[in-house]
Amino acid sequence: MGLEQALQDGDLLRQVNALIVAHLRDNNLTQAATAVATATMTPLNVEVAQNKLLDLVCKGLAVEREEAARGVSSTAPTVAVDATAAGGGGAAAAMMMSVGYGPPIPTPPVNSLDFSGVQDTKGTSKSFPKHDTRHVSEHKNVARCARFSPDGCFMATGSADTSIKLFEVAKVRQMLMPDASGRDGPLRPVIRTFYDHMQPINDLDFHPRSAVLISGAKDHTIKFFDIARTGTRRAYRVIQDTHNVRSVAFHPSGDFLLAGTDHQIAHLYDIHTFQCYLSSTLQDRDAGGAINQVRYSSNGSMYVTASKDGGVRIWDGGSAQCTRAIIGAHTSAEATSACFTNDQRYILSCGKDSTVKLWDVNSGKMVMQYIGAQHTQIRCQAVFNQTEEFVLSIDEPSNEVFLFLISFTY
Repeated sequence: MGLEQALQDGDLLRQVNALIVAHLRDNNLTQAATAVATATMTPLNVEVAQNKLLDLVCKGLAVEREEAARGVSSTAPTVAVDATAAGGGGAAAAMMMSVGYGPPIPTPPVNSLDFSGVQDTKGTSKSFPKHDTRHVSEHKNVARCARFSPDGCFMATGSADTSIKLFEVAKVRQMLMPDASGRDGPLRPVIRTFYDHMQPINDLDFHPRSAVLISGAKDHTIKFFDIARTGTRRAYRVIQDTHNVRSVAFHPSGDFLLAGTDHQIAHLYDIHTFQCYLSSTLQDRDAGGAINQVRYSSNGSMYVTASKDGGVRIWDGGSAQCTRAIIGAHTSAEATSACFTNDQRYILSCGKDSTVKLWDVNSGKMVMQYIGAQHTQIRCQAVFNQTEEFVLSIDEPSNEVFLFLISFTY
């Protein structure tokens, strides 16, 4: 199956889902329409011509009758798949083999990247604002990950106790306001707790356009939660992977997601079909250890992986080919996190060698190194603040957040 055909198949499935949702909605089958819309991530208010599905069905049946009268078969050819070739049985192995190990990867919509046209950016303030502890999570075990929604209205945390807590940021802000104690009852910033994993949560991400939160966990699953539905505690969709899911990231378009797992190659999923795509043309430099973190660039043209072998690798977002491998980025210690700057020119990585490093995407050279915080045991992450003037990381002995000034105009 060629790349063009893969894209056409994906578009066709999305059109079919839209037709079904619109047909159910327009015939006052609201509950059924909502269920299908939620399961397929199709907008409930999708615009489709009145009775479009019925018209297409009638035309299709008419064509089928004509072909039958002429003795022409309309049955599509099928391909048999041996699931045992995946190295194991079960639904997960069958799913991975159903798309093959190396089919063409569907190209997500991206913008071209031209480094010559990128403008230098610089923050306006070098004074880091005061920060206060406003809320302490109520997890029963270690909080392993946290993520803000794209609009900043929500925050989610995942724990070793297998639960996920969803916070409303506005309520967290209110907790330290002067009149907070005089309100009717205590403020409860946790608006929902999800219980649907069997093992600790490793990573979270919010959909860029829809009210959907995904989680990756040690139980080899990626689960989809509808955060718009109150009272919901269980996932409405589940991807069963073949490995421990260490990291998850939505493509900026929202149509695909990447999973970093104990496997050395990131797994790309079409969220509408749940097909999994893996690159089949890898070189030795591309085959690292388990992937601790995977993150897309701001326009999805690239993604970066941080691996247990200490390497940081940059991949093309369309072809899934490794374009640059920084072997030994953190010597022989694990690379625990990696993310792009907003302008996609640099990558910030963190490792168990107690260093945080800034890399030039174009040359693969290190341009800055931040030392002082110790992290040799846990999979610590390093992140930018909102203006990208500061880098934040964890110091294990003191259990405190260390702050580094970028000290680099890029």
